[in-house]
Amino acid sequence: MTGCLFVALGVCLFREAGLFTGGTTGVAFLAHYLLGYSLGGVLFVINLPFYVFGWRKLGHIFTLKTFAAVGLLSAYVEVLPRWIGFTHLNPVFAAVMAGLLAGTGILILIRHGASLGGVTIMAVYLQKSRGWRAGNVQMAVDFAILLIAFAVSDASKALLSLLGAVALNMVIGINHRSDRYYGV
Repeated sequence: MTGCLFVALGVCLFREAGLFTGGTTGVAFLAHYLLGYSLGGVLFVINLPFYVFGWRKLGHIFTLKTFAAVGLLSAYVEVLPRWIGFTHLNPVFAAVMAGLLAGTGILILIRHGASLGGVTIMAVYLQKSRGWRAGNVQMAVDFAILLIAFAVSDASKALLSLLGAVALNMVIGINHRSDRYYGV
């Protein structure tokens, strides 16, 4: 619950500042901003195909925990704006703080045998199977998704979104190392 709440608060900061993020959440942001769909609803649905892969490669316990985490995150993302509001939010602070919160939340979930689906499932699998750093994998995919932000947003918001993704992935890259922690 704590990891999901950290990520949800980060997502709310990104949304309030009009920024994007990477991974499946970034794709959900695109659908939210461009098509007006519910961010939490799209986030839940877009992760569904990744559960099959997770079930096969990372096990049913990991996948069930991940399913619960994505469901909880989707709910938090919808209710948090009813519980908190911002009268002023510096976009640079929003990008960095949202990235740090989301990265910490994802790290909590990974260390307890879950993820937020999508790209994180792939990143954890590649770290376990090939020794690739999960943060580096996540950052590469996030970078590709954030390139789309440049096409649909102004350059300053796209650059700030990239800053947020760097903050998020630095938390994971620095702290989730297979040689330090063996939780997943």
